Formats: sequence, C-alpha cells, structure tokens
Amino acid sequence: MVFFDNGKDEVVADYTVSRVYEGYPGVVHGGVQAAILDEIVGRVSLIDDFHQFMMSVRLEVKYRHKVPVEVPLRIIGRRESLRGKYGQAHGMIYLPDGTLATEAAMILVQLPKDVWQAAPAELGWRVDF
Repeated sequence: MVFFDNGKDEVVADYTVSRVYEGYPGVVHGGVQAAILDEIVGRVSLIDDFHQFMMSVRLEVKYRHKVPVEVPLRIIGRRESLRGKYGQAHGMIYLPDGTLATEAAMILVQLPKDVWQAAPAELGWRVDF
C-alpha cells in the first residue's frame, strides 16, 4: 500500500486487495481488513512528525458490508486527537460506490524510541516525498 496524507489529519490509500487474501470466495478476509485499517490509522501520528511512531493498543472493527477482492478501495485514516504519547483515530474502507464497508476505532500509544531505533533498516520504513 502507498499512503498519502493531507498535511493535517488524514492519511489516504487507494488499494485493490488480491484474491490471495479472500476469506470467503470473492470477499476480503476480515483479519486482512483489520490489518489494513491498523496500518493506515497507525500512520496518522506521522503527519506532523515523521519520527513519532505509534502503535495500536486497542482496535475495534465494525464490518458493515462485504469487501470484495480485486476491486479498487479507498482507505482513510483520520486522526481524532493526539496528545502527548496517546492518540485516538478512526479508519474506514470504502467501496467504489462510496459505501462505507468497514470501519475501525483505534487507541494509539507512542512507540518507545529504543524500539523503533532498533528496527533494522531493511524493514522498509520510509517516507517518500
């Protein structure tokens, strides 16, 4: 996935999930949907500071409509609040017709600096301008 932010409070990705990640035939596995939302929402803390890595401590997912594989999706992470080492954000997966298919509420906590500094360079964490 490639992520873009609006410089303020949202991170967006357009993504098509491969058939390899289906749960039921033609439908994206719920765990994959949760992982996608966890990834995009976890990036809202990086909008203002590329070194403010946060991780989820609570993720609540609501599956509203089936999400088909092999269909372009719009995925949005929106920061609600970010104070000190804690944050709250929401994530949404939208179908091509604009229907909200899956949403998540997340509580984030700042990742201890020694943890992210110890991450190997080949992890691929980078910011493209």
